[in-house]
Amino acid sequence: MLLQSTIRNNPEEIIDRMKVRNIDVTDIIEKITALDKRKREVQTRFENNQHAIKESSKVIGDLFKSGKQADASSLREKTASQKEDNKLLSDELSRLDVDLLEQMYHLPNIPNETVPAGKDDADNVEIAIWGQKPVLESSEPHWEIAKNLNLIDWELGVKIAGAGFPVYRNQGARLQRGLVQFFLDRAVESGYEEINPPLLINEASGYGTGQLPDKDGQMYHTERDHLYLIPTAEVPVTNIYRDTIIKEADLPMKNTAFSPCFRREAGSYGKDVRGLNRLHQFEKVEILQVVHPDESYKVLDHMVDHVKGLLESLELHYRVVRLCGGDLGFAAAITYDFEVWSAAQEMWLEVSSVSNFETFQANRLKCRFKDSEGKNQLVHTLNGSAMALPRIMAALLENNQTKNEINIPKALIPYVGFDKINK
Repeated sequence: MLLQSTIRNNPEEIIDRMKVRNIDVTDIIEKITALDKRKREVQTRFENNQHAIKESSKVIGDLFKSGKQADASSLREKTASQKEDNKLLSDELSRLDVDLLEQMYHLPNIPNETVPAGKDDADNVEIAIWGQKPVLESSEPHWEIAKNLNLIDWELGVKIAGAGFPVYRNQGARLQRGLVQFFLDRAVESGYEEINPPLLINEASGYGTGQLPDKDGQMYHTERDHLYLIPTAEVPVTNIYRDTIIKEADLPMKNTAFSPCFRREAGSYGKDVRGLNRLHQFEKVEILQVVHPDESYKVLDHMVDHVKGLLESLELHYRVVRLCGGDLGFAAAITYDFEVWSAAQEMWLEVSSVSNFETFQANRLKCRFKDSEGKNQLVHTLNGSAMALPRIMAALLENNQTKNEINIPKALIPYVGFDKINK
C-alpha cells in the first residue's frame, strides 16, 4: 500500500508513473485525495473541539468556585454541544478511515523507474541468457514421458481432485522430493533461516502481502472458517513480521520455506495448460528478505544471482527478463522472471520470479525498524521463487531425454539416489 503522504504530495507523478502499468489511476487518486482532505479537515475540527472542551472544563470549575453559576451553566451547555459534535466527528473519522483504506487497497505499487512500459509478457525485456538449447535425439513432451515411465499419474489426480492436481509416483516423487531438498539446502547455505509455515492464512495476512483484495478470485477460500489456502509461502512467512518493529542491527531478516501452493488459476484455461505447465496445486521453495531501504536493490541483485546459481547447477538453459509494467504483479515495484527452455515444447517456461516490493508490503504489514535517531521507518521486503518445481521438472525431463533414458544432473544425484531414469 502506498503512503497517503506520497499520494497527497505527488498525485500527478503517481498517475503518470502508473501509465507504465498500462492503467489509468486518475479516478482512484482523485477519490483518495478527496477522502484524505476531508479526513484532515474533520481531524482538525475534532482536535480543536477537544482542546476547547479541555480548556472549558478548567474555566467551568473556576466559575462555580467564584459563584458564577449562570456563566458556568452556559459554558457547560456549550461544552456539551461540542462533545456531541465530537461524537459525530469521531464516527465520521471512522467511516473515512474505512473508505480511505478500501481505496488504498485497490491501488497497486508504483513501478520502479527502470521498469519498461508495456502491455503484456510480449513487452518484457531480456537482460541475460545462459547456456545453449539442448539438441535432442529423441523429443517427447514431459507429459508423455511422465505417463510412459509412471512418474506422474494425471488420470489419478483427476479422479481424486480434478485437473491440475497431478499424483507423483516412484522416481517422479523422489525427483520432486530431491529438488525440494536441493533448493532448501542451497538457501540455508546462503544464510536463509528455514521456516515451516501454515498452509492456511487469515484475511489480515492476505491483505498484508497484497494478495487481497487483488487476488481474491484466484485463491481457494474455506468459507466456514474464512481462511485462504496459500498461493505461495511468501504470504505466511512475510506475515511473521506483521505489526513488528525490528532492530536496525538485526536487518536483514532472511527466510526460506517450502510449501505446497494452491491457485485457482481462473481465466487461464487454454494458456499452456498441458502437463505441468499450469497447475492448481504445486510445490515451491521461497526465499524472502526484510531489509534496510538503502540495501534493497543490492539485495535484489544477490537474490537474482542465487536463482541463477540454482539453474546453472541444474544445467538448464535459461534467460532472465525484466517485466514490463503491464505484466508486473500488483505489489511489486520491479520483478525479474527466470524462464527455462523446454526442448520438446520449444518454448520458454517461467520457473521463478524475484521481486522488490520496496515499502508497499511493509506499509500494509506495519513492519518497521528503529533507525539510529530512534525514529520508526518502514523496511523494504523482497521475495523470490527458488524455485517453483513443476516447470523445473518439465524441463529436466524434456531437456535430458535420450532415446533410452532420462539423465539426471550431477548436482541432483545425491538427492535422488539415481543418475538416470530408464525408458
